[in-house]
Amino acid sequence: MPLSIYLAFMWAPPAEILGDAGRILYFHVPLAWVSTLAFIISGVYSIIYLYDKKKKFFLIDEKAYNSAVLGMIFMILTVITGSLWSKISWGAYWNWDPRQTSIIILLLIYVAYFSLSTALADNPSRGKLASSYLVIAMAAVPFLIFIVPRVYTSLHPDTIINPDIAVKLDDRMKITLLASSVSFTFLFFYLLSIAGRLSKIHQRIKEKEYEKN
Repeated sequence: MPLSIYLAFMWAPPAEILGDAGRILYFHVPLAWVSTLAFIISGVYSIIYLYDKKKKFFLIDEKAYNSAVLGMIFMILTVITGSLWSKISWGAYWNWDPRQTSIIILLLIYVAYFSLSTALADNPSRGKLASSYLVIAMAAVPFLIFIVPRVYTSLHPDTIINPDIAVKLDDRMKITLLASSVSFTFLFFYLLSIAGRLSKIHQRIKEKEYEKN
């Protein structure tokens, strides 16, 4: 991560037109990628939980929840950095561009998941219901992130739908973006592993309290 920060601010050249402000690209894109990855992983964990009738995988539903939480955090950071990009490029922090709108819908989908999970905290069917919801939410992720923004006219710089306004990347910029993406990916898995350990500790505390009672 320190290397990625160095590359982003010191090694990579300024972007055309945007200049140094374009360096936000090295954080916005990796954050968006990791949030998408986190939501997909939470859905995959949920599928495993639903098919794991013998409960061979310990706390797999908690892993799905943890991944969704991290996805939510990274997605919020994506929105923040995207808003800064919007202000620099279009003069406003928010203008309801199709990509911005689809991200808000995605955030609301996962806010509903957390609300459902909290409401069913003491319900024995919580795991199945929450996991089923995450599978459905995972199916919506590629639709809202990759398809919707490309169906409607968008100001968002994209090499497919808007190649004329997409940021032109030279070799150093591409290397920096790749390094940053890898760094944020490793950061996500590191945080996910920590969250998993905390879930195990919490589970053991609950088991000990149950044994005492």
